[in-house]
Amino acid sequence: MAKEQNEMSFLDHVEELRWHLVRSTGVILLFSIIAFLMKNLIFNVILFAPKSADFVTYRFFCKVSRFFGTEGLCIEDLPFTFQSLAMAEQFSVHIWTSITAGFILAFPFVIWEFWKFLSPGLYENERKGAKTFIVISSFLFFIGVLFGYYVVTPLSVNFLGNYSISDLVERNIKIGSYISLVRSSVLASGLIFELPIIMFFLTKMGLITPDFLKKYRKHALVIVLILAAIITPPDIISQVIVAIPILILYEVSIFISKIVIKRELKAAQENA
Repeated sequence: MAKEQNEMSFLDHVEELRWHLVRSTGVILLFSIIAFLMKNLIFNVILFAPKSADFVTYRFFCKVSRFFGTEGLCIEDLPFTFQSLAMAEQFSVHIWTSITAGFILAFPFVIWEFWKFLSPGLYENERKGAKTFIVISSFLFFIGVLFGYYVVTPLSVNFLGNYSISDLVERNIKIGSYISLVRSSVLASGLIFELPIIMFFLTKMGLITPDFLKKYRKHALVIVLILAAIITPPDIISQVIVAIPILILYEVSIFISKIVIKRELKAAQENA
C-alpha cells in the first residue's frame, strides 16, 4: 500500500488532499451547526464571561495582588457596554463564532486527516505513532486555546476596556469588535502552542536543526516578544505572561528537534 502511494502522480496527490480537506470541512461544519444551536452557552456563558469582574482570571490576579499587600490587580467593574450598529451584525457574529467553535472542536479530526495525508512519506515506525501525534497535537492546541481564553483574553479585555483618552468618550463597544478580540486571542494562542509540532515536521524536512535553533535563540526571543506585543495589550506584565510559555515551547522544540535528528541518523545507519 505504501509503495502504491509512493508511486502516485502529482494529480493523484492533489485528489487525495482534496478528499482530506472535504472530510475535515464536513466535520467542522457539523460541529459548527451544533455550536450554532448552543447560542446561550457559547455567548452568555463562555464568550461574555471575561466581561464580568467576577471572572476567574480577575479573581486570581486579585488574590495574587493581595498576597503582596496591594489591590493593584483587583478590578471592580469593566466600564463598557456592548452595542450592535448593523442590522446583520449579530447574525454575522453568530455564524463566524460558530465556525470558529466548530474548528476548535473538530481539531483532533483535522489533525488526523493531516496525518493520514503525510503518513505515506514516513517510516513504518513513525506511522505507528499516529495516536501519539494526534493526542499531543490536540493537547497542545487545547492548552493554547485555554491559555488564550483564560489569560490573553482577560488581559486584553481589562486593558482595552478600561483604557480611555478622555472622560467625554463613552465606552460602547461593537459586539463584533469584542467577539473578534476573543476569537483571535483564542485561535492565535492555540496555533502558537503547536510550535513543537511545526518544528518536528521542519526538522523531518531537513529545514532546521537543533544547532540552528540554539544559534538563533536570541533572535527567537526578540520575535517572541514582538509576537507577545501583538496578541496582548501594550503593557509589560501582559507581554511577559504571554512570552514565558512561548519561550518554554521554543526550548521544547529544540529538544524535539534533537530526538528527530537522532532517529533519522539511527534509521539511516540501519538502512545502510
